[in-house]
Amino acid sequence: MQRQKKIPLRKCVGCQEMFAKRDLIRVVSTPEGEILLDETGRRNGRGAYLCRKPECLKAARKRKSLERALKRAIPETIYDALAHQLEQGGSGDGPVVSS
Repeated sequence: MQRQKKIPLRKCVGCQEMFAKRDLIRVVSTPEGEILLDETGRRNGRGAYLCRKPECLKAARKRKSLERALKRAIPETIYDALAHQLEQGGSGDGPVVSS
């Protein structure tokens, strides 16, 4: 008898739906003050999760739910950079914007 592995679930801050952690993009606020897209889900810092849909980023921006989740103000330039990276496929190798 083989035991099934537990799948961690997280809530998208945009649409408020639960998804498997690996299906979401983690946005992380690092201790150095950078805001990054974290594809691996392992970067150090406070994180929030978003679907890969641009509508969820728009909803999170409108309701300021990403700001509440990260516990910091997020400038418009960061939202614009996040939207651009989501459109490009969400490569999270570098910082979106330092603030």
